Amino acid sequence: MPALEISPVKVGQIIILARDPGRVEAELDEFIAAMNEDEQAELVALMWIGRGAFEADDWDEALATARGQATTPTADYLKGSPHLADHLEAGLDALGIDPEEAEDAVY
Repeated sequence: MPALEISPVKVGQIIILARDPGRVEAELDEFIAAMNEDEQAELVALMWIGRGAFEADDWDEALATARGQATTPTADYLKGSPHLADHLEAGLDALGIDPEEAEDAVY
């Protein structure tokens, strides 16, 4: 598993917020905007792994692609994925991180 800059708990928070985008969209935007560039790139790479665009073994490539293709605000890009929460959960799982544990740690 790669050493992540972003904590699984932060990803868990985003998963929770993404499950109710209409009610907490501004909070999701602010939460992601407050992250540093490395965390934001890792978030995108996790989502891509979760949706099957990259395999977990291709983490470095996914991360490099996320950094290189960042042209819009990360929150706007991620909100364009209708299954963001599911993809982030699958991405964590693919990297050997329990998504339920990450979400439970938020509370």
